[in-house]
Amino acid sequence: MRKQLKPQPLIYPMPVLIIATYGDDGIDAMNAAWGTAEESDIVALYLDASHKTVENIKKTGAFTVSPATAAAITAADYVGVVSGNKVKDKFKKTGWHAVKSEKVNAPIIEELPVALECELIDVNGETGCVRGRIAGVSADERVLGANGRIDSSRLDAVAFNPVDNTYVKLGEKAAEAFSEGFKLR
Repeated sequence: MRKQLKPQPLIYPMPVLIIATYGDDGIDAMNAAWGTAEESDIVALYLDASHKTVENIKKTGAFTVSPATAAAITAADYVGVVSGNKVKDKFKKTGWHAVKSEKVNAPIIEELPVALECELIDVNGETGCVRGRIAGVSADERVLGANGRIDSSRLDAVAFNPVDNTYVKLGEKAAEAFSEGFKLR
């Protein structure tokens, strides 16, 4: 038997993405769960236009997107609950460090082991969609496997669980994608 619940966005898991930009007063970062890959080289983020990060993206034409990790969850949550419009030294309070991306005019947060370096494509004022083309991917060697690719078990990534407002650690493999279904042929 099924029960009807109130309408809510129970898409699970949702990524915990840290968006980093340069602004007039330094580095800004925010936490965003409303993001996805639109194409193999394009990210789409659904952000309210009032965010300082959106203003910075429009000014610089660039941003980085990093999956949050369990080790950095306190700072990752902080940049989601505190507004850069109200707290000017928000990034400094995280304890994070940043270096300039080699590909775009945006910071890479050193404590987050993967960063998508994105060039702004457009911002849709009606939907809040910020689209960026991935110009590069920067990965700390500690999350790379023997094959030189990112090993998700080393990434320590977290997802947002909107069912109970928690962060959940990811990484355990359930099955091989694009092959598990062949068992039903």
